[in-house]
Amino acid sequence: MQHPAVPDLSHTHTRPIHWVATATALAAVVALSSVLQPDAATAAQTPGTEPRNAPAPVAPPDPAAVAFPLECGPVEAVVQKKATGDLDGDGRPETVAVVHCDAPMGTPPDGVYVLTRGTHDAEPRVVATLVDPADRRTATDLAVRGGEVHATLLGYSSADVPSCCPDVTDDVKWQWKDGAFVRDTPSQARTV
Repeated sequence: MQHPAVPDLSHTHTRPIHWVATATALAAVVALSSVLQPDAATAAQTPGTEPRNAPAPVAPPDPAAVAFPLECGPVEAVVQKKATGDLDGDGRPETVAVVHCDAPMGTPPDGVYVLTRGTHDAEPRVVATLVDPADRRTATDLAVRGGEVHATLLGYSSADVPSCCPDVTDDVKWQWKDGAFVRDTPSQARTV
């Protein structure tokens, strides 16, 4: 039996120098590819292709520009705290302000008010009173989280408790539902 003719492929035998040359060439390709990176991709919109219904950013209402419904006599109303966020889901921020009369002595009660701007009206205005100063409450914490107003209110268990020394603490929240702010007290009132 005769073996078929096989060409002499002695030149295809690998030697260590072949492996060194291959490794060097591969290293050069990797190094060169890391230096020659393509430019970062950037997106540019063609003029006139901006979204049509995107609302322009609106600044939250400034409490300094509002006349609050407080009777302060000869002293001024002072904004003690404020927090902002979209409370009614319309995409525009509201401001919640804790305000009291700047009394020279004692602890004046706070009012907690929600401020907004009309769609065409640039002037901020009070649209809701969450805490009336007549309730003799003081807000120690105020925050807007997840479309809800959260506050810690200090108050009094009876009319006999002096104004200097509130003895009741309530953690409360308000949420916009069916066209009004609804108050929820997540925890029971605690005596201080």
